[in-house]
Amino acid sequence: MTKLTSMDKLAIQSAVHNASDAFRKKPLAGQFSRFSQLSLAAAVATGLMGTAHAEEAKTADTRAPEVVEVTDRIEEQKPSSVKFARPLLDTAQTINVISEEVMQQRAATTLRDVLRNVSGISMQAGEGGAPPGDQFSIRGYSARTDIFVDNVRDFGGYTRDPFNLEQVEVVKGPSSDYSGRGSTGGSVNLVSKTPHLSDSTSGSVLAGTDSYGRATLDVNRTLDGIDNAAARINILTHTQDVAGRDEVDNSRWGIAPSIAFGIETDTEVNLSLFHLAQDNTPDYGIPWVPAANVPLADYADSAPPVDFENWYGLKSRDYEKVDTTIGTAQVTQRLGDNASLNNTTRWGVTSRDNMVTAPRFVSNDSTDIRRSDEKYRDQENTIFSNMTDLSLTVNPGSSWEHRIIVGTEVSLESEKRYTKELTGEDSPATDLFNPNPNDPYLENYVSTGTFSLGESTTLAAYLSDSVQINEYWQINGGLRYDHFEMEYTPDGSPLLERSDNMLSYRAGVVFKPVSEGSIYFGYGTSFNPTAEGMSITENSRNPGIADLDPEENRSFELGTKWELAEGRALLSAALFRTDKVNARTQDPNDPNDVLVLDGEQRVQGLELGASGAITDNLSVNAGYVYLDSEVLESKDASEVGNELSNSPEHTFNLWANYQMSERLQLGLGTQYVDDRFNSTANTRVAPDYWIFEASGVYAFSNNISMQLNLQNLTDEEYIDFVGGGHFIPGLSRTALLSLNFTY
Repeated sequence: MTKLTSMDKLAIQSAVHNASDAFRKKPLAGQFSRFSQLSLAAAVATGLMGTAHAEEAKTADTRAPEVVEVTDRIEEQKPSSVKFARPLLDTAQTINVISEEVMQQRAATTLRDVLRNVSGISMQAGEGGAPPGDQFSIRGYSARTDIFVDNVRDFGGYTRDPFNLEQVEVVKGPSSDYSGRGSTGGSVNLVSKTPHLSDSTSGSVLAGTDSYGRATLDVNRTLDGIDNAAARINILTHTQDVAGRDEVDNSRWGIAPSIAFGIETDTEVNLSLFHLAQDNTPDYGIPWVPAANVPLADYADSAPPVDFENWYGLKSRDYEKVDTTIGTAQVTQRLGDNASLNNTTRWGVTSRDNMVTAPRFVSNDSTDIRRSDEKYRDQENTIFSNMTDLSLTVNPGSSWEHRIIVGTEVSLESEKRYTKELTGEDSPATDLFNPNPNDPYLENYVSTGTFSLGESTTLAAYLSDSVQINEYWQINGGLRYDHFEMEYTPDGSPLLERSDNMLSYRAGVVFKPVSEGSIYFGYGTSFNPTAEGMSITENSRNPGIADLDPEENRSFELGTKWELAEGRALLSAALFRTDKVNARTQDPNDPNDVLVLDGEQRVQGLELGASGAITDNLSVNAGYVYLDSEVLESKDASEVGNELSNSPEHTFNLWANYQMSERLQLGLGTQYVDDRFNSTANTRVAPDYWIFEASGVYAFSNNISMQLNLQNLTDEEYIDFVGGGHFIPGLSRTALLSLNFTY
């Protein structure tokens, strides 16, 4: 196999470094100047990679590209965790898997973009104690702490980029023995790219409207002189002005090297490092009109009648700098044909320093917006985790086949928030209809050198078994015991402590009338430690929080899955119900305003899905979710009977990709999100919306193609992220053109 020389590597590193520098600097002549800088750097890197494969490239350029066919059988696909012992068809739970291919077809550059491929998910705005970043609800319940990277909880608040992902997995329903605390409505797992035993180079250079520029590079090489070993590196640089939002821009770069030994042998070791640095102008969008505002009484508890491009921050003050670093060591030891031992050790840190304007009305008699309600975050989140799983198959391939998983987890998480002191005058208010981002910044925040510290420890053990009774019946079950401790020391206040022990479990039965179909019923429980909120939110807003037990959840799901097109497509349908039986609630008439666990909430509904290759040329990814959410009990009588926040009744997604000819692919997609309330008070509603997009890919050869993506084709004006005091509009119409290469 062809190898890169040291000079090749040095030149590539230099090219990528130059591209990053170019992206961090403002262009002199707009988006085309910025894109030209990027293109030049990427072209150098691409050319050097191509040199190592010159003969193959010459051959490829003279022959017609092959028709792209989807041949992977759906039954062979399953989540990356060994805790899912069976293929998707035989798993008693709804699981959506978004492949790297679909992410590329839709030009997904954030986790939010990826999740457009999954119904039943709606976006939340960062607010109060929760920093901006990836926040959303799944099946009506918040999943802010239910994001995982390679099956390890990803604790930091940041915007995730898919440049180093092979697939994204959305597991609907309770976490139970899979992942422990949280996951009332579901969880999201990001699966990282890993080295493989073939030399390959791929990447893309992308430019678009609103000064959009992006370049990625993915290089995999086997190692000289070392059998079954390979190294891989993924590199990203990205910059853009946010379409449809004045003054808001995002810039980031990332690098993810990994090395693996013993690939496809009994002992496999994978070492990886991930780093993502972001420098953004943060955005808290547009304020809701307060109910008592007199000048805008006709718009009470609604969006104000303003241009959705309006930004109410200060250019001289608002900023967001986030750095995330994750190091992982994974070891797999095969113990014969029917057993394996897996160990994952993770260290990660996310540091955030940001100042963002939270736009709020000066008074109920005015339409001016104050700038003095700014939110700052200077914090560091860390995690150390170690998980060990023993997988064992008993009676393989026969009746009463058992697939057993036994495991343990130790996790240490911390959040350190530095305190800043405000001095100076308040910055001037601005006009709701015509905000001035160039107003002077008069406040001054000075670090006091003190901080608040929250530290948690999780100790867990779990056991599961999936039993193949015969060709028609399977049963499965699992138990997990968690010990969760939390210590929180607010700046200048006494230590708060809380310790919880919780047993969660699940059980399911699968009936297979034919090999291509299954009918299943599953039941599971999960829990949300109230103690998490001691450091995630401001304790003063949650009195009595250290005295509360975890919230408890229970879920039912009845569903069916069927393979089509010789196993290349999967249809699914499920009825589900999730009850939070002791939800946190507060009595508005209680002078002490203490949190208690006297609430009850329910979300039930229907989910339909279709994914895979319908024909050799047509692939689809589609889903529909109906949610019926309700507050069953609450200390606040006005909430009883209301819908849960951020729980749209209907959501729908569709992406279809068709191979028109040997050289041309066309894609078409849509997403629908129904009305949703911003809180259980049900007074402020984000209206429903449809957005449409299209793509076209033209292959010049087997190695080089051009791709055009048109997003929000109708330039729909809609609310994407909902918050309590504000909302963030969705992106306006965007055109992206990319050059993709692979060798």
